[in-house]
Order: sequence, then C-alpha cells, then structure tokens
Amino acid sequence: MSRHQQQLATALDALDRAFASEKPFPVIGCTYCYGDEDLAALSGPLDLISDDLLCAVAAKVPSHWDDFPRLYRRLTPRIIRSAVTGRLHVDENLIASRLVAAEWTTWDAPLAGALHDVWAAWWRATLHSRPGPVSVRQTLSLITVATGALRPWLDIWTATRTHAADAQLAHFIDDVLVEYEITELHMGFYDEYDASAELLSWLLTEMRTRADDPRLDEPYLLSHLRPGTDAIPEIGEG
Repeated sequence: MSRHQQQLATALDALDRAFASEKPFPVIGCTYCYGDEDLAALSGPLDLISDDLLCAVAAKVPSHWDDFPRLYRRLTPRIIRSAVTGRLHVDENLIASRLVAAEWTTWDAPLAGALHDVWAAWWRATLHSRPGPVSVRQTLSLITVATGALRPWLDIWTATRTHAADAQLAHFIDDVLVEYEITELHMGFYDEYDASAELLSWLLTEMRTRADDPRLDEPYLLSHLRPGTDAIPEIGEG
C-alpha cells in the first residue's frame, strides 16, 4: 500500500471513529419503498445494514425519510467508504448531491472535519495512482459538488507533478473532450456546479504543457477560453 493509500485508509478509519457518536434511532420512512424489516435494520446497528439496503437509501430522495439529514449523517461512514472503494453501486454525483442536501458542512466540527479529511486524502491518493475503481472525473466531481469549490482541487493537481497525475490528466482529458463536453460541463447529479470555465482555463493555460493532446489546440475550444472567475478561497487541511 502506497503512502497516499495508507493516508486514505487512516482518514476512513478516523471517519468511522468520529461518527461512532451517531447512535441508532427509530427510522421512519416511505413504507411503499421499504418494509418493516428494512426500517428496523436502519434503526439498528450500522454494521448490520446490508449493502443492498445501504445503496437503496443512499440513492433515494430526501422526502423518503422523516429525518433525512440525521439518517444520512449516521450512514455517512458506510456510504463514503463504499463510494471511495468503488463498491457503492450509486452514481458518485448523486452521493455529492445527497450530502449537500443533508447539509454536511453544518454538522458538528468533528464530523465535518473528518469528512473533509477524507476528501483531501482521497484526492491525493487518486492523483498518485493509476485509474482505479472510481475515475478521476467522478472523484473530482463528487468532492467539488460536496465542498462547493473546484479550484482548490485543481491547484492540488497542478502541484502534483508525477507520472500518475499526468496519466490521470490524460484520462480526464480524453473523457471530457468527447463531443467537446467540457464547453458545457456541469458536476453533480442535478448539474449544480458549472465547471466549464474553470476547467477549460486550467487545461489550456496551467496544464497545457503537461497534456499531450492536440485536441486542446482546436480553435473551437480556444474560442471558449475566457477570463477566469474570481479566486476561490483555498480549502484547508481540515
């Protein structure tokens, strides 16, 4: 296990410990989608909730639950660990949108801080490894929508000058240049975050010398390059 993968594992373990204070509570939800056994399982020990039930809850709209923020907060360690390792069969963009709906940044500082530490560790582990179970684009999309900021994560990528980071860059470019998607690229399940201007400016200026892709010189793309947006405050280490 690489140093960055170890740091991610440590952050995930810390997330478990931080959320251990979230005790079981009687879950009330949509009885059309969930039977009594499902609701009883969600009201019991976290480790006894099946993976299938976890996925179902992670994907459902908040209106399915009487107390969606509390339920999602309690399930967060299981959801995030499964998402990071590619074992949660739910769109990563949807996870980000659900976390925003659960207002994770307003949770108690130890909880929000532990989750932010996972974002930072996951992103660095992604940039220091070859494409894994979750694509670099999906990882970037999830943490961008969850934190409401793209630029800090791009800055980390710019500063990570390794073969793995450049390989991920080539993979990312190949993904977003299909039919020039990058000119109208939104992140989040509900397209909450318009990433086009920031990404295109970053690729065509700061990262151009590291991207061996002639498509970035296409006049059509260059015509979409416009002055960058106001600087976004850096995201700290948590």
